[in-house]
Amino acid sequence: MVNRDFNDGLDLDEFWRDDTAARANNCFNDGTKVALGIRMPVECIYDELGIRVNHPWEKQDPQDMHKWIVEYNDKAERMVGMRMLNEEPQNADAAFPEVKRIGEVFGGRYIWYDNSEWLDKGPMNYGELEAVLDRVETMDYGSFMLPAGWEADKKRIYEKYGVRPQPFRAIRGPVTLACSVLGSEELIYLINDEPELARRFSNAITHAILNMAKVMDDESGATLGSVPGFTFLDDNCCLLNPEMYEFFGYPILRDVFEHFSPLPEHSRYQHSDSDMGHLLPILGKLKLSGVNFGPNVLTPEIRRYLPKARVDGCIAPFSFSRNNLAELETQVVRDCKDGLEYGGVNISTAGSINYGSSLSSLRFIMSLIQRHGRK
Repeated sequence: MVNRDFNDGLDLDEFWRDDTAARANNCFNDGTKVALGIRMPVECIYDELGIRVNHPWEKQDPQDMHKWIVEYNDKAERMVGMRMLNEEPQNADAAFPEVKRIGEVFGGRYIWYDNSEWLDKGPMNYGELEAVLDRVETMDYGSFMLPAGWEADKKRIYEKYGVRPQPFRAIRGPVTLACSVLGSEELIYLINDEPELARRFSNAITHAILNMAKVMDDESGATLGSVPGFTFLDDNCCLLNPEMYEFFGYPILRDVFEHFSPLPEHSRYQHSDSDMGHLLPILGKLKLSGVNFGPNVLTPEIRRYLPKARVDGCIAPFSFSRNNLAELETQVVRDCKDGLEYGGVNISTAGSINYGSSLSSLRFIMSLIQRHGRK
């Protein structure tokens, strides 16, 4: 389908056929196609439709939101050939009560501030950290995590809707978690000045991940075999030098991946939209299957250490959200070239897609892929 409203020559039917082929073998296809990984988030609807709101992340009336999502999807289908957003209305009656999260395991609390969620913690000295670790190492995770009335709610939701709780297969951390719990500078001082306590802190994070996952597997009915793989979202890993990261962060990823991703086909994923290229030699030992790094960590450098990892994008997020076509062209053509040369490239942003990113810019990216990401 060639949309005659545009003169870019983009054939949407051909594009999505090629994109399906480009996704083969974790985007390591036959070396003739580069995939598109961009899928627009819901906060992009407001600028696209000219809707005025106080902030794109604030909650909206569900009926208004559903109407806007359908309108956005209608426009997306015309422009890029895909309905981007889930149109199923959210069913509050089928929502499980919130379970405690890993930041709370380590004594923090999640707060909503300035239209974003933050992990808040009080000042903590080394003695207080030791007390926290005492509790983390010995707690009954099920009793801590699951709220009052959980069993009754779980039974009701399953019997009424056939829905089970989600298993636990991702965390924001480990370095980001540790920085939130202790403080960024404090973590660096801890590793330098009190390595035994730092090692204990690292081991406790691994212990917490495995025990929290066991609780949610029991509640969801999942097993390691039925839901393999694990994802780390760790922006703050860039703050540690290679020696510090290998000492503190690497053992957590190593042990968690060995537990959840024992086979080569299992997902081992790391996101860190920061300048953490200095950690690539260490991450290379983990045999990652997918990565999303900062916009200055590019495919040729990644490939030196991670030959089999799908690279989910190197586009600078603000180039997309500001709809800077000159910057987008430079970056997308670069990533297409790298994808055809090195394989395993999935054209995406290096981090979140921000509000302001337009469907017309997405179509421009698609037209670049069709011209430069195909042999």
